[in-house]
Amino acid sequence: MLRVSGLKMSIEEDEAGLIDKLIKKIRVKRADLLGYKIFKKSVDARKNGLVYFIYTVDFALKNEDAFLKRTRDKDISPTPALEYKYVRPGAVRLKNRPVIVGSGPAGLFAGIIMSSMGYRPLLLERGADVDARARAVQKFWKKGQLDPECNVQFGEGGAGTFSDGKLTTLIRDPRCRKVLEEMVLAGAPEEILYINKPHVGTDNLRLVVKNLRRKICSLGGEVRFNSKVSDIIINDNKVAGIVINDTELLDTGVLLLAPGHSARDTFELLYARGVRMEPKPFSVGVRVEHPQKLIDQAQYKKYAGHGKLGSADYKLAYHASNGRSAYTFCMCPGGVVVPAASEEGGVVTNGMSFYARAAQNANSALLVGVTPADFGSDHPLAGVDFQRNWERKAFELGGGDFKAPVQLLGDFLADKPSTCIGSVLPSYQIGVRPADLKGCLPEYVVAAIREAIPQMEAKLRGFALPDAVMTGVETRSSSPVRILRDVDFEASVGGLYPAGEGAGYAGGIISSAVDGIKAAEAIASKYTPFEEI
Repeated sequence: MLRVSGLKMSIEEDEAGLIDKLIKKIRVKRADLLGYKIFKKSVDARKNGLVYFIYTVDFALKNEDAFLKRTRDKDISPTPALEYKYVRPGAVRLKNRPVIVGSGPAGLFAGIIMSSMGYRPLLLERGADVDARARAVQKFWKKGQLDPECNVQFGEGGAGTFSDGKLTTLIRDPRCRKVLEEMVLAGAPEEILYINKPHVGTDNLRLVVKNLRRKICSLGGEVRFNSKVSDIIINDNKVAGIVINDTELLDTGVLLLAPGHSARDTFELLYARGVRMEPKPFSVGVRVEHPQKLIDQAQYKKYAGHGKLGSADYKLAYHASNGRSAYTFCMCPGGVVVPAASEEGGVVTNGMSFYARAAQNANSALLVGVTPADFGSDHPLAGVDFQRNWERKAFELGGGDFKAPVQLLGDFLADKPSTCIGSVLPSYQIGVRPADLKGCLPEYVVAAIREAIPQMEAKLRGFALPDAVMTGVETRSSSPVRILRDVDFEASVGGLYPAGEGAGYAGGIISSAVDGIKAAEAIASKYTPFEEI
């Protein structure tokens, strides 16, 4: 097949007319076109009052070689190979099944690859299956009763299960296509294969992760829930086994560790066992909520609310005079701000949307980068302590019952505490308390955000809405640690393969899944598939 980019259609045109645009662009007769499919579709609303869809299309012709020789169009090229190729298995024999810890994107996709290749992995998840997990999360959101082992951070699907389900990524890796294809096979909308900013929504994600688990099991793998790895047995600086739930000893020489960015007790265990780690930068800040209609109007002008467009999003950034970068992150159109704590005594926020993105408000993290120099210590886990400090302050500021402290954006800019809520109703389900967010944020973060907001208003009209709600605090933007590994994905302890966001090597569903695949490939390249004697 061949690929052509840059096909443009106005929002008023019917997509059925895309074939005519294609034929005109490539200059062939309709009879010579054997077929076509959309590879990518994006929205271009940069020109005031005009909205276009931009397409990249793969197409087949009767004589493609001859066509390529005569065309001079730089927008046309051969379609690159997209089929995933499994690595060649290694020769080292496994004495026991490989074990995968964590059922987030990294763990699930490592499980898909290894089970597909006959390695029969055992996947352990400290939390519950996605259905039981959803019930535990709802209990927390409605009653403030937190289960430290099963919550927004822990359980089947990982932290991304209770998010917008964004599938955007900055990495350019052919494995991304494998991830998307597997998700479609597991029940995700087929459009994620071609739209420019794909998302699944938390409602669809719950079905997808369940079906990914079922596929792992159908291929010979095993998945166990409520199975926390409480210790790692290390002999001669190599993994020899693990302890599950403090009682069960399991022999294994290969441990793919994909714990998620909030597995603080796991980080502490690794440090105690001598696994080399280092603190890494991440970001902290707040969730900011606006009316979704305001965002739609700012982005799409007269086409706001058009049936072809859905809820508008945004992405903003500003480099402040104090040297800090403030930026929006994980923007959730038509979504809600959710309680995302995994420990007692701390308030943590995150954003979530269903696939339809039909809620009244838009929300986004508004973050400022922090580095190990801000942590007050060079200890590998200093970033964890830094997070806990601000989460506890937010807990206290919110009243000590998991309610979140909030401040109106206008009050934040005026440097005065909020005493009431305005026209924008907070979506944080447990409840909120008006406050002064200076009490749960570093001073330099407050300064950077305060300076950034007027600049962001200049880029997105309405962003500085005085009644917009800022909810504290967001601290789990990415892992505060990096578990060091070599070029073969192996940690300082032999047989230990850290992967994904919690290990410090990814940030989001797709990049985490790809990192899990790469770790699985590293294991498969060394070891032969496991066979019981």
